[in-house]
Amino acid sequence: MILKLSKFREPFLTVALIALFSASCGPGEDVDNTKKGDTLDPNKGSIITINGELFSIPSPIQTALMIKQSGSNYTKDILNPTSKSTSYSTNFQKALNLGIYGADLGYVTIYDQTQDAVSYLNAVRKLADELGITGAFDKNLLDRFQKNLGVQDSLLGLVSVAYRASDAYLKNNERNDVSGLVLAGGWIESLNFATGVYKMKPNDDVKRRIAEQKSSLTSLIKLLTPYYSQPEYTELIDNLKDLQTVFDGVEFKYSYEKPTVEPEKQLTTVNSKSEVKISEEQINSITEKIRNIRNQIVG
Repeated sequence: MILKLSKFREPFLTVALIALFSASCGPGEDVDNTKKGDTLDPNKGSIITINGELFSIPSPIQTALMIKQSGSNYTKDILNPTSKSTSYSTNFQKALNLGIYGADLGYVTIYDQTQDAVSYLNAVRKLADELGITGAFDKNLLDRFQKNLGVQDSLLGLVSVAYRASDAYLKNNERNDVSGLVLAGGWIESLNFATGVYKMKPNDDVKRRIAEQKSSLTSLIKLLTPYYSQPEYTELIDNLKDLQTVFDGVEFKYSYEKPTVEPEKQLTTVNSKSEVKISEEQINSITEKIRNIRNQIVG
């Protein structure tokens, strides 16, 4: 496996709004002038810190990119319709579905579905506003988003700007409960993407991505557990623990080999190898359970 070390920033996952997107520009740069040719690596995950604890959760946009690279076609039916954004009444529902819509926004942007991207950005903005995350999705941002329709790198950069603003707001106001739910919604939708695509078109890369969620699920449950005594959280966490029982049977074997670095070519060759063992029966069970969890959330 060869990783291209480009000027594209490391993919990041904000604590606040599940930063689904890698920033396509550096601080102070104009995202409207993002250079083309930079690439996202679908195999990289993200590390976040909440209350001093480290959590490893993959970015949904990396999963969407991996799904696209597998040759799967754009399938709008797997997304949560934006029309449902008006039906969520509690902050619990809004935060989870904000994460889901954020993952959907990443998916449609990766597939260059520009009109759908505008609809999902508006759904994200609506729920963010209702949760009190102000200033992240102002009119200027929306105007720039529409101006850059069809320029994928610029769209990803613009959304990352909005998420960074939201991230700062939630951190400053110590709203880790909200950020944890948004993170959960994005992760659930991302796994729903992967299992749905695998069912339609089995692929070894997608199969592996599903299996890798074993450790991510452990992190997610740990992140949400402090709120277990609250009834809405209780059901969600119990459902995730039920899903975890299936992942318990997934096995990994890892052997480390020192990577080969070629500075002159800006290339790093990863020589380490890992093997995963996950059965079709396990994938079917994961698919059914994550769909049920997701359907309870989206309504």
